Amino acid sequence: MFDSSEALTGTHQVYLYVLVDSAGSRNASVQDSAKTPLGSTFLQTEGGRTGPYKAMAFDLIPCSDLPSLDAVGDVSQASQILNAYLVRVGANRTCLWDPNFQGLCNPPLSAATEYRFKYVLVNMSTGLVEDQTLWSDPIRTNQLTPYSAIDTWPGRRSGGMIVITSILGSLPFFLLVGFAGAIVLSLVDTGSSDGEMTHDSQITQEAVPKSLGDSESSYTSVNRGPPLDRTEPYSSKLQD
Repeated sequence: MFDSSEALTGTHQVYLYVLVDSAGSRNASVQDSAKTPLGSTFLQTEGGRTGPYKAMAFDLIPCSDLPSLDAVGDVSQASQILNAYLVRVGANRTCLWDPNFQGLCNPPLSAATEYRFKYVLVNMSTGLVEDQTLWSDPIRTNQLTPYSAIDTWPGRRSGGMIVITSILGSLPFFLLVGFAGAIVLSLVDTGSSDGEMTHDSQITQEAVPKSLGDSESSYTSVNRGPPLDRTEPYSSKLQD
């Protein structure tokens, strides 16, 4: 992290400074003329907008004392190992509002804002800066998403997926309605066909002549004219 190749003697700490990116932020100083590190706070610098503020301070640990990264796959040791290597800026959410808070306030950073960061090596015996890094490149924080816009569905479905799911969910209902309608129409058609067949059968039966019981009835039914022994006068058109 630091360029100094000299062996360090005594106790040292690393200070982390935060600064909102601006035109002259690359040249911002974190020490006075006597090499004493600045102690500016988050509130004093308006969150890093008017100058760098000290966000964190932690002991310098020799690399040989750091836990091995080979064991990071172990769930029981992963958190401890990562905490030894990683520094989280903005981890304290209550220090700004807690009147009894003691120590450095490291509140969350502003959303959609570019920040620069610098590490400073301080000799705790002398209280002076022994080494420091350059300001980092600007790092932009993300824009906060409103809670109402967060998809709380476990599957995290998009709008299109929700529409498709709704259509597929209602499709069985329409299929069921169509199937029921087809059954009703089939029953209605069957009833109409039975009525027509019954009507045709009745007409056919009425058209067929009744079977003749005997020859007398048949003869009687045919000879319905005047009696044979009754003489009817007929005029003849033939001349005598």
